[in-house]
Amino acid sequence: MNLDDFSDLIERPDGGVRRDAEERRERLIVPPGALGRLDELGEWLSAAQQAVPVKPIEQPRVVLFAGDHGVAELGVSGRAAGTAHELVRATLDGATPLAVLARRFSVPVRIVDAGLDCDPELLPESVVRHRVRRGSGRIDIEDALTAEEAEQAVRLGIAIADEEADSGTDLVVLGDLSVGGTTAASTLIAALCGTDASVVTGRGGAGIDDLAWMRKCAAIRDSLRRARPVLGDQLELLATVGGADLAAMTGFLLQCAVRRLPVILDGVVSSACALVAQRAAFRAPDWWLAGQVSGEPAQTKALDRMALTPLLDHGVIVGEGSGALLALPLVQAAAALAAELPERAPVDTGEDDEKDGDEAGRTGADGDTDGDTDDD
Repeated sequence: MNLDDFSDLIERPDGGVRRDAEERRERLIVPPGALGRLDELGEWLSAAQQAVPVKPIEQPRVVLFAGDHGVAELGVSGRAAGTAHELVRATLDGATPLAVLARRFSVPVRIVDAGLDCDPELLPESVVRHRVRRGSGRIDIEDALTAEEAEQAVRLGIAIADEEADSGTDLVVLGDLSVGGTTAASTLIAALCGTDASVVTGRGGAGIDDLAWMRKCAAIRDSLRRARPVLGDQLELLATVGGADLAAMTGFLLQCAVRRLPVILDGVVSSACALVAQRAAFRAPDWWLAGQVSGEPAQTKALDRMALTPLLDHGVIVGEGSGALLALPLVQAAAALAAELPERAPVDTGEDDEKDGDEAGRTGADGDTDGDTDDD
């Protein structure tokens, strides 16, 4: 598999349709610019859907990729290593911020176990049946995945994207349920952006103290040494310092762009996967929105590189897709306004009346309409 092949498969949202949407926006009763970024979102959706006026977002879905990362053994996370399955269980039980919001917004949630480190019997078969491997390797000293596992994970993401597109999903809110995932994601971003570990090291959704931050910074530094020699191959990079969940998410993002399925990114993990995907297919980010500012410095680096501006900045750092889901009503509002606001009534210039008067005057001058003369 060569991820660069996606570059030939992905097209940008339809520019002609976007211009038509912009022209329609200028005719609405609300002056252009009065709705701020909502105008831009509505036009982007029109181009993605190839429809003017834009169609409402009727079948959104939250998709969460889950996995454990061996680097968490170093104490770089606010959660104990190998406990990502507890996040999955809490989400399934409706006891997480994401689950509460999804219930409130009536958005279904799909969880995909790409690399959890737990017995499969602890979770529903629908969650664990896709697992690539049990946990990912400790990226500071070993590869996260074998080459075969990395390809399997990417193909898993591609398959999930196809299933969502085929089922009628019209927008995806993308997030992760992981322990140690921000360390792997920050390593990917630092490698692709050419920055040092200290520049991208944050404190994660669960929060860590200063000592844990130093351990995390050291782990990213050591992982970067292993990542830099393989920067030329995105699949090898994911195998070296990524993880099963990150590789699957990268494949998912690329295939969503192929299938013209818009995606709202959540935090640093989805942003890291998006950055890897952009490296493979430069047009792919045109199909994504950045849902929110997560507070992770690595996310800021990645979004700047992809020229994506977050929709929200509410200080939500909990992760797990919550911030991106909070942005969904904003996108739905933009679609509704673009589609349902009436257009201004056309201005009567009086030109038609003047033309009618001129024609009547010419007819009255010779008293005939067929051009015959009185001499006949």
